[in-house]
Amino acid sequence: MDLSTGGFSCSAERKEDIVLYSYEEQIRRELRLWKRDLLKPPGLLERAAKGMQTKVNDLIPEKVHQTITAVIKGIVRTTLSGLEYVPAGKPLRELTLYERDERAKQLLATYKKIAAAEGAGTGAGGILLGMVDFPALIAIKMKFLFELAHVYGYDTHDARERLYLLHVFQLAFSSQAVRPALFARLENWEQTHGIRVPSADGFAEQIDWEQFQREYRDAIDFRKMLQLIPGLGAVIGAWANYGLLDDLGRTGINCFRMRWLGQADQSQRSPLG
Repeated sequence: MDLSTGGFSCSAERKEDIVLYSYEEQIRRELRLWKRDLLKPPGLLERAAKGMQTKVNDLIPEKVHQTITAVIKGIVRTTLSGLEYVPAGKPLRELTLYERDERAKQLLATYKKIAAAEGAGTGAGGILLGMVDFPALIAIKMKFLFELAHVYGYDTHDARERLYLLHVFQLAFSSQAVRPALFARLENWEQTHGIRVPSADGFAEQIDWEQFQREYRDAIDFRKMLQLIPGLGAVIGAWANYGLLDDLGRTGINCFRMRWLGQADQSQRSPLG
């Protein structure tokens, strides 16, 4: 009899189950806090920042706005209809949530370095290369999301998974006015999007193009505008891209955690509920 376990022996396998359960409960608590923070109404600082954002938008050359809009639309359509960003390997199976989270953190660290290097290189070149950075950064973000999906066991050959990634992307760079609707879609993804497979045209219809472009542009404009300041471009470019990848990484990891735990709960329920 093992007194250290309350008088009963505890196998190594049982101890591992307890540790994993404790980790999953910890993540559930983190997700509740994340959701509360994500959906809270905008405060005074957020409203003031929005006013500053509007002024920044007016300072950015219209050509830059047009470039961002065209790039976003092109890459989103590529994401929906093509396989350009699909990783070569198969989605990871038979891993615990802890193991997936650890791989996801390593993946994010790698992509933040890639994004920072891209921002530093183009930021040093002034406004023209700064414009080049927009499509490069979006492509880096998409590649990260596709690889992240495979880390959590989801196959991006499936067009429904690519649509899911676009919603994650939107949530990461959305304003607080539209976050509740986006979050609700992601939180109930299996019930609303996980069964039927829309046509290619159907996918396009599910994206509010104008909102998608505006929200993303507004989210990145302030940081990217600073990148265009002469003499500071390289430093600001690296900082901006690093931060934008960090924002996307936190949102993406939490969305996949939420989905993974939801499916795990569903699979453990008895047929009688």
